[in-house]
Amino acid sequence: MKRFWSLSAYAALSVMLLSACSSPHGQPQTGSEPVAPNMVSDFATLYGDNCAGCHGAKGHKGAAIAVADPVYLAIIDQSTMRKVIANGVHGTSMPAFAQSAGGMLTDKQVDAIASGIFAHWSRKGILDGNNPPAYASKTPGNAAHGEMVYRAYCASCHGSTGAGGPKGSSITNDSFLALVSDQGLRTIVIAGRPDLGAPDWRGNIPGQPMTDQQITDVVAWLASHRVQSPGQPYTASNNAQH
Repeated sequence: MKRFWSLSAYAALSVMLLSACSSPHGQPQTGSEPVAPNMVSDFATLYGDNCAGCHGAKGHKGAAIAVADPVYLAIIDQSTMRKVIANGVHGTSMPAFAQSAGGMLTDKQVDAIASGIFAHWSRKGILDGNNPPAYASKTPGNAAHGEMVYRAYCASCHGSTGAGGPKGSSITNDSFLALVSDQGLRTIVIAGRPDLGAPDWRGNIPGQPMTDQQITDVVAWLASHRVQSPGQPYTASNNAQH
């Protein structure tokens, strides 16, 4: 009987010791308590949990613009980057992440992501002394002139109407345009998508970089293809018949 109780006590003690090495959910610990979500400050963790799904695990090759592109980081300043992360871009697929704007991240976490992107992926001298176009347009765009600009600089890749070509996807697709802002279009035209083989504003015609106004105009032409009800496979009359 004494041997039975000794074995039982030993088993109970073993369970207690093992429990002390586990988290409340039974997960082994590494010597520290679990970190509350609002206390996470590591850039890799914050980026991986909140940004990688759209911008790619390493900042590129995602559905959204490559934040690991040093040319992109040379035209957008860190305060603007932080504002976009915190507040999102209304009417696009970019959500707000700051708690003050309805998101889940604290101000410090938003700061950590914005500063971490620049710390990891910006590169001095990437523009080789060239002055880039302004990040945001300063003048109204002319869609009619933008069509001529498009034919000169973009049609060889994206097709004569922007519906897709031998080297590029459709950029006049109504669903695509519904998910990207005019600023997003401008950013892509300036910085390109090097992860997808799209050149920046300097590389479409060698020796003839796009001017600031040409970029503004071609964005106006692209934006003119937006429709009121994007993604509809049928016209209103066809929908009525179905």
